[in-house]
Amino acid sequence: MHRPRVLLAEDHRGIAEELRKLLETEFDVVATVADGHALLRAAEDAQADVIVTDIVMPGHDGIAATVALCTRRPGTRVVIITVHDDPKLAELSYAAGALAFVSKHRAGDQLVPAVRAALRGERYVSTSD
Repeated sequence: MHRPRVLLAEDHRGIAEELRKLLETEFDVVATVADGHALLRAAEDAQADVIVTDIVMPGHDGIAATVALCTRRPGTRVVIITVHDDPKLAELSYAAGALAFVSKHRAGDQLVPAVRAALRGERYVSTSD
């Protein structure tokens, strides 16, 4: 049975490990990178079905990386994850081409559903309740 493949970009090692554990319940995490430049390089080779990226990272931030990824390969499925609960960041993420925007504070119960939605090509917005 084919499990969907996820590429994870998160610059904080401990958070990256926690996110990886969450994702591995249903997906194969094919690579974890720690900056925007590495994300762009890994996206070429990883053959991921979905990319999960933090917004704030060294090199390209997650939004700039999403623009580059979606320009290079239209139809790329991106989930943005962040500690910032700013609706304007969600708007910028969607404008960049992301399908989902998830607060890290809610990742435990919302990251996997967000990735599932992205796999279906659907938008997902993290709730704050």
